Amino acid sequence: VALALAGCGGGGGRVTGEVGQACMQADRDAASVRLCSCVQQAANTSLNAADQRRAASFFADPQRAQDVRQSDGMADERFWDRYQAFVERARSMCG
Repeated sequence: VALALAGCGGGGGRVTGEVGQACMQADRDAASVRLCSCVQQAANTSLNAADQRRAASFFADPQRAQDVRQSDGMADERFWDRYQAFVERARSMCG
């Protein structure tokens, strides 16, 4: 997500929220306070707290995202739909 959203807006000198902090800690070249703050803002408008925790885990373990995407479980499928909506919102807001 962080690389796809490299042009994201945002601001401030500190990133809050689980998704934003995971974005910063992912140690990717595109990660910045500006980008990660924007991604967190998108998460705040798209995902509940439990979904944000789950999405944040994808930054450290991208395989986890693949596992959820490929899962046949209904709960995983519903989460993945919400997660995809979050990604699209973040691209729209931040890209």
